[in-house]
Amino acid sequence: MKVLGINGSPRKNGNTRILIETAFEPLEKAGFQTEIFQLGGKQVHGCTACGKCREIQNKKCHIKNDAINTCIEKMLEADAIILGSPVYFADVTTEMKALIDVAGYVTRGNGHLLKRKVGAAVISVRRGGQLHTFETINNFFLINQMIIPGSSYWNFAYGKAEGDVVNDEEGMQTIQTLGENMAWLLQQINS
Repeated sequence: MKVLGINGSPRKNGNTRILIETAFEPLEKAGFQTEIFQLGGKQVHGCTACGKCREIQNKKCHIKNDAINTCIEKMLEADAIILGSPVYFADVTTEMKALIDVAGYVTRGNGHLLKRKVGAAVISVRRGGQLHTFETINNFFLINQMIIPGSSYWNFAYGKAEGDVVNDEEGMQTIQTLGENMAWLLQQINS
């Protein structure tokens, strides 16, 4: 079984990646294959609601949107998906928002392709806006009929400079617990 982590931060090795990797630790220990896809910093295009993906039915965005189409392809191959984003003006990064809009439109319009996959959000935050960011990602999971595991608190950790999230002991434990709960849930679904 495979778990895909999509890093929406333009900082490839920053706090968001650390959180995704922390969630991966118990999943890897339980024998799950993991992969991180770096979305942040790539050129992406948001949804224009042209409807071509629903007309053509090829599970892709019709606009030249290579990074998003690669993400969608990887999401379809995965059993579980972690979407990670730092907080940018109280919401996800523009790359993550483009993925949410395009992947949501494509997968729903091609037969609800993400239905019953497991989805979890991880958020790195400097100061505030984390709950709205968390809600943005979870709304994507919910409208796609995905299953969202819980943790011991909301899935975020505080940090400003790269690597600072490791100093948020409670945040790191929350992400660790999330990974444990994802592993348990995936084992239950596939037993």
